[in-house]
Amino acid sequence: MSSEGKEEKQQTNHIEITDSEEKDNPTQAEPEQESQAEGEPEPDEPVTEEEELPPPTPGELKELRQQAAKAEEYYDRLQRQVAEADNLRKRLAKEKQDAIRYANESLIEELLPTMDSFEMAISAARDSDDNSIDSLKTGIEMVYTQLKRTLEEIGVTEIDAIGQAFDPSEHEAMSRKKTDKVEEGTVLEQTRKGYRLRDRLLRAASVVVATALDDAEEETEQ
Repeated sequence: MSSEGKEEKQQTNHIEITDSEEKDNPTQAEPEQESQAEGEPEPDEPVTEEEELPPPTPGELKELRQQAAKAEEYYDRLQRQVAEADNLRKRLAKEKQDAIRYANESLIEELLPTMDSFEMAISAARDSDDNSIDSLKTGIEMVYTQLKRTLEEIGVTEIDAIGQAFDPSEHEAMSRKKTDKVEEGTVLEQTRKGYRLRDRLLRAASVVVATALDDAEEETEQ
């Protein structure tokens, strides 16, 4: 056999061996396929990309500013309404409390002239020497004492102005009298009593206020 024939026979045998090895090991190429599969995304998993919103247009910016201004206006209006409602609630509560506290004010004002009449009757009875009016005197004093006690129980108190400094919030000056016995502005006499219902003035006391003497009058008295 020639040398060329031997070489062809050897090549043929090599090809047959290679083909038989590939047939015996059919899974040798699978690792390369798996490595390629690992780098590729699975078909079931969708590929998502973050979409950037476009910037607002001038018209949209103008509308947003208008809406923000309206929201601020509504918030300020709501705050004012809440404050007004709170003030109204407090005022109504105070008015209710005052209505309860001073509910008898008008009634007491009607009773005050009766007190004046009793005081005048008692004063006249005390100045009289006739013993026949002793029973009348006693009766009037009892009624006066009872009425005075009733007024005190509901919160009415007398204003004792004699000897006090003149106070325009509680006293009403009916006249002035010159004297050097007391300081100027001192109440000398009380022609009509004043009354107070708790801390509220019902009627000012009618008084005579002291005033200073003139220089000529002071020299005459000396």
